[in-house]
Amino acid sequence: MDPRLSLVTLGVTDLERSVAFYRDGLKWPTGYKAGDGVAFFKTWGTVLALYPIDQLAEELPDPDFKPVAGPCGITLAHNVRERNEVDVALTDAVAAGATIRKPAKDTFWGGYSGYFADPDGYLWEVAWGAFPIGEDGHLILP
Repeated sequence: MDPRLSLVTLGVTDLERSVAFYRDGLKWPTGYKAGDGVAFFKTWGTVLALYPIDQLAEELPDPDFKPVAGPCGITLAHNVRERNEVDVALTDAVAAGATIRKPAKDTFWGGYSGYFADPDGYLWEVAWGAFPIGEDGHLILP
């Protein structure tokens, strides 16, 4: 199997609210129109999808497993090229309706990062300093 993560789907409790957060608040591009049922956001790497969590539960193979929106042992990350972009991104996220969960500060790994939660509680780290970012927007790993 190729080492590729093509799409990340977040189960959301209110699709329109979540679309507004990412599209209108964070200014992420999407072709979503009201009534589409799922929203796809084109990023510089993996596609982000928003899907109603109750419909996501219907698609799962185990009828006893019920997905829960919000933090569930994973975080999503948005890495930036310059240190000051962390604070700008966190400010933009708050203006879009996010909640700061951890203010930006210097990290043990020599970088600078902070966390926000989207309207469903999914945690996003905004980070600088861990890896350089290439011209195509992808992280450059050692």
